Amino acid sequence: MSKLPYALIIPAAGSGQRIGGEIAKPFLRIAGKSILGHTVSRFAAIDGLIQVIIATTPDYFDEAHSVKNWLPETVSVHVIEGGSERQYSIHNALQKADKSAELIVIHDAVRPFVSENCVVQCLKKANESGAAILGVPVKDTIKKVNDDGLILETPKRDMLWQAQTPQIFKQDLIRKAYEYALHEDYLGTDDASLVEFYGERVFVVEGNQQNIKITYPLDLQITEILLTDKQANL
Repeated sequence: MSKLPYALIIPAAGSGQRIGGEIAKPFLRIAGKSILGHTVSRFAAIDGLIQVIIATTPDYFDEAHSVKNWLPETVSVHVIEGGSERQYSIHNALQKADKSAELIVIHDAVRPFVSENCVVQCLKKANESGAAILGVPVKDTIKKVNDDGLILETPKRDMLWQAQTPQIFKQDLIRKAYEYALHEDYLGTDDASLVEFYGERVFVVEGNQQNIKITYPLDLQITEILLTDKQANL
């Protein structure tokens, strides 16, 4: 794959409520870096990165700018204010995206274990098809349940995948999808859902189970163990 220029957008405006702390999750420090710093570092060596845009709250602007320490000097870093919903944060960030970036890579701030190889494969697929995301096959049995707790359906697992990030798109496509969603007052659950709503195809590239999203206290405990152990072995 040639060095296709891409911009990395990271929504980091979420709180730490589920973790139970006062510091927003992306800015918790582990092994000498914020979680956001660890996450951004995963992209530093992947060819083509020209810009990082972080959407967060004003209280964390300085901390967000510090990710520059983990990136090549050629990569520009922009920090903007996030919106009330993740979708609005991404929409704001897209307005700052470098027009020369052929691909837009959107990645959760609190997924610090994504593998470089998975990102590269997802970049390739997005370049070929216009839209691709990382995902893993569902391993648990899934139940569709109504408001009373009654099981309505047990979908077959062979067609069910759990979406991850990054989610990668041709810049023109993701811009159009976001504008269409805004016009139609549609609030999706992830970026791919907006492209689907817009009527375009999105492909899944198989990732791995290590690409966890830090959501609950147990996730944070696992992250602390893995990142501290990694730092000790450098």
